[in-house]
Amino acid sequence: MINDCHVNEILELLDKQYGTELYCFLEYKNAYELLVATILAAQCTDARVNVVTKHLFPHYPDAFALAKADVGELEEEIHELGFFRAKARNLIAMARILVEKHNGEVPGTLEELTELPGVGRKTANVIRGNVYHVPSVVVDTHVKRITKRLGLTENTEPEKIEYDLMRVLPEDHWILWNLHIITFGRTICTAQRPKCSECFLSQYCQESH
Repeated sequence: MINDCHVNEILELLDKQYGTELYCFLEYKNAYELLVATILAAQCTDARVNVVTKHLFPHYPDAFALAKADVGELEEEIHELGFFRAKARNLIAMARILVEKHNGEVPGTLEELTELPGVGRKTANVIRGNVYHVPSVVVDTHVKRITKRLGLTENTEPEKIEYDLMRVLPEDHWILWNLHIITFGRTICTAQRPKCSECFLSQYCQESH
């Protein structure tokens, strides 16, 4: 595992490159919209989800409307996204639980969120971090791959990586880490052809030495 001094140096370089402003790649206006968008984003790009939700949210503006949705019609609305049948079923089931147990509101605890169909730790932490401003570590494919490459974890399971990052990162960078690493992973440290010659973190890479 990399030492604390190197962790701070990595964070400084990421901050310098990408800034420290919190933002979200998914477009949303409230907790309900972010929850729906994040469920839809599984195995799909954020950009494609944003195209779909632009038309989806006017049809299903809240959990009460989504809970009454016809599964076939919802499938048609989201059919261009991956696993659209499973996502449609999960969205309707999720909305019904929100209505029945939470008066249509999105809960803020990890336990309550992960009880919802289609919601795992990653989705729950997206909601907690972006909506409720609870320091949370989101482990997606970019974070999983690059965190290991930078020597911040030796694990491959997302939950174990999450705990490793919580130990080595200061809380004010828990949410930022995901944002920075997604951008870094999309532009420089790509999965297939990483641009090592352009990488500003190459000195910390465990695979380039």
